[in-house]
Amino acid sequence: MEKFTRLTGIAAPMPLVNIDTDMIIPKQFLKTIKRSGLGVNLFDEMRYDRAGAEIPDFVLNKPAWRDAQILIAGDNFGCGSSREHAPWALLDFGIRCVISTSFADIFFNNCFKNGILPVVLPQEAVDALMEDAERGANARITVDLETQTVTASDGTSYGFDVDAFRKHCLMNGLDDIGLTMEKAPAIDRFEDGMAQARPWI
Repeated sequence: MEKFTRLTGIAAPMPLVNIDTDMIIPKQFLKTIKRSGLGVNLFDEMRYDRAGAEIPDFVLNKPAWRDAQILIAGDNFGCGSSREHAPWALLDFGIRCVISTSFADIFFNNCFKNGILPVVLPQEAVDALMEDAERGANARITVDLETQTVTASDGTSYGFDVDAFRKHCLMNGLDDIGLTMEKAPAIDRFEDGMAQARPWI
């Protein structure tokens, strides 16, 4: 998993509330078990018309936000079904951080396990960042996980809370497999001991 320490990038404003996982990645794209290739179908039903052409008014189709790495979203982002494909699609598109007033629990947890930082801020902070993000490529927002701050393009900074263990994992690029591999020497010692104590197993 790619480490997340400090990110400065374009933020896309998406003020809709209750954006669910089916809106993030519709069910017809859940057949794959690969984490790559889903970015093209991120927000598919909002990005494309029935003929497959881009809808010009959708924020991620506009030139100013095509390279967005941060998403400023409305309340209760990631609600709905627990599909892990949702953070996979966001990450494959290039989104490394989502900022909102609240997230659905399972989506929130899945973000950390896939290298995305979900940031919870008060409504007034999200509103200010949303307004800043409306400026597109002219405004760069910085998310610093080490200091736990989000800094707008005008220098205004907002602090956020994050679980210490999740912070450690993101900053060191450790998913569940990576965490297990950190214990590889202890696992090897245990297996060697078991092989000697119970050679018949």
